[in-house]
Amino acid sequence: MFASIREDISCAFKRDPATRSLWEVVTCYPGLHAIWAYRIAHWFWVHHYFWLGRWLSHWARWLTGIEIHPGACIGKRFFIDHGMGVVIGETTEIGNDVTLYHGVTLGGTTWQRKKRHPTLEDGVIVGTGAKVLGAITIGAHSRIGANSVILKDVPQQSTVIGIPGRIVIDSGPVVQDGKINLNHHQMPDPVSEVLRHMLQMMDDINSRIDQLHPTTERAEQDHECEQALLELRKEMAREHKKVERFLDGNGI
Repeated sequence: MFASIREDISCAFKRDPATRSLWEVVTCYPGLHAIWAYRIAHWFWVHHYFWLGRWLSHWARWLTGIEIHPGACIGKRFFIDHGMGVVIGETTEIGNDVTLYHGVTLGGTTWQRKKRHPTLEDGVIVGTGAKVLGAITIGAHSRIGANSVILKDVPQQSTVIGIPGRIVIDSGPVVQDGKINLNHHQMPDPVSEVLRHMLQMMDDINSRIDQLHPTTERAEQDHECEQALLELRKEMAREHKKVERFLDGNGI
């Protein structure tokens, strides 16, 4: 028991750069308090003291803002950063070295009394506000982007973002020596990438159409026509820049 508590405290130092002292971690980290309360409630649950387990988890929720069902199965070195609004359902299974941020929901999708909550394998990181729903599996060392909604299985070492969640890159291990990658802002945007490909295809189609009209060259010999085409191309270039600025997140 005490070895497990020491591991939990060590996780706070390794995964949260804001930690300053042992006393601060022990007294001011609701994620740790919720995990410790869960372990007591889980002991009662597996020994068939169901009401007492639920009662303890209820009071832990009231004190920490984190709801962990005592029936959930959670591995070692589990860390909840900040924690407010985290919900972990009854049939959830969580491996070792998993990290959740505030607002995460590991929820169920059926009324049937069976496995209905997700399984998070070792080393998974779930970003702020993400929802992982149903009896799906998130592969080891995968990363779920903030506010994503995950409804399907995720392979190992993947980065998933969006609503519904889509795999965008093979991220590789995100936990090394107990430390995690905190670059949450460095996420690719699949919608922007698709739009860029579409713009490239449109430019290619336009160039092919120009090649199919040899009379265009003769028309450009006329000075007025040439000036009109030049202005049109400038306008298209300005519109392209606007779209590129939007895709880079800088507005129109």
